[in-house]
Amino acid sequence: MMTVHSAKGLEFAAVFVTGLEEGLFPHEQSALEDDGLEEERRLMYVAITRARTRLYLCHAQTRMLHGQTRYNVASRFIDEIPPEVVKRLTPVMSPVMGRGRFDDKAWALAPEKAFKSKTAGHGFRIGQSVQHPKFGQGVIVNAEGSGIDARLQINFGKQGMKWLALEYAKITAA
Repeated sequence: MMTVHSAKGLEFAAVFVTGLEEGLFPHEQSALEDDGLEEERRLMYVAITRARTRLYLCHAQTRMLHGQTRYNVASRFIDEIPPEVVKRLTPVMSPVMGRGRFDDKAWALAPEKAFKSKTAGHGFRIGQSVQHPKFGQGVIVNAEGSGIDARLQINFGKQGMKWLALEYAKITAA
């Protein structure tokens, strides 16, 4: 096991690149720096070109951080790889379609519990993939309020984290 930085110049039969989530790789600080995302993209290139025969790209749909569960969006770098050269080893399940049925448009698997106390009445749940006409696809990471006061915090990946009032937001289940 080694960092991407220390892998430069080396090659291996199989390479595992883990932590490919927005905010982790690329790191959230890279967006604040000039050419930060391009430097992260170059690091990703270094990582994937270390593999001679097998390359495994991994991301966690949920991760515990500081005692809280975080629902992640896959790294933008995964989307930049041509789909014809990618073979999914674990299909992404859609929380809308239910267990056992697959939907390539889904970003995350919904957690077992629906957190009804936080999201009662509007049908959305934490961990659910949603679609917004302006921000695109995202994952619900927090919810508060009910009725006309209900609002959701959604991680839209490249578009960032947004709080949306359900009364006005035109979100749909993805």
